[in-house]
Amino acid sequence: MVSVINRYGLRASFHLNSSRLGTDGFLDPSELSSLFSSHEIAAHTINHPNLCDLSRDMIIEEVSGDIESLSDLAGYRVRGFSYPFGAYNDIVLQTLTEIDIAYARSDRSTVRFDLPTDFMCWDPTCHHSCNLVDMAHSFKALDSYEPCLFYIWGHSYEFHNEDNWVIMDEFGRLVGNDPAIWYATGIEIYDYMKAFRRLDNSPDNKRVSNPTQSRIWILFNDKTVELMPGGSLRL
Repeated sequence: MVSVINRYGLRASFHLNSSRLGTDGFLDPSELSSLFSSHEIAAHTINHPNLCDLSRDMIIEEVSGDIESLSDLAGYRVRGFSYPFGAYNDIVLQTLTEIDIAYARSDRSTVRFDLPTDFMCWDPTCHHSCNLVDMAHSFKALDSYEPCLFYIWGHSYEFHNEDNWVIMDEFGRLVGNDPAIWYATGIEIYDYMKAFRRLDNSPDNKRVSNPTQSRIWILFNDKTVELMPGGSLRL
């Protein structure tokens, strides 16, 4: 899976259950840092329970324990998450905000290329088995000044079980290694959008400033302009 993604310059977020690492059919913990060095390691609970069935304390134990273990292996603070079975409720959402989760992905496909409006209920574009090649053609045909996001979700074992690696390979040939596309992990998208929303317009709307430590790109006079950290642009 990782080799196919890397071949086409794509980026991915790998949501892992720490208790399964090192067991039969799963990755050895020592492999994680190097294997996913160009990607994001994200949490998925320790044991993959339905969080809606757990108490608040059990939710914290499952999620925080997974984050702690994965962060040690990754070498950085794991901040992303995806819901086991795509299941959550108000108690789960409230508890995750207390754990300082940056984003949480669901498994409800929108079949659209919209940016997320709620990072704790982040619905992806589609599953990798959902007419992925046709979706790729639609994505490439978009003609819009607004940013668009093609977010695919799925399980790596499904490629093995269904022997459909050719789908991902064809997808990569269609959308990969394109200088017009930004390939990003979930946490990179989160951080960028948070920084973008902090752009500061002057009271007369004649200047925009970037108070963040991130490079931001904006459309100005029909051109994409880079706004450096601490920089400003006269409109």
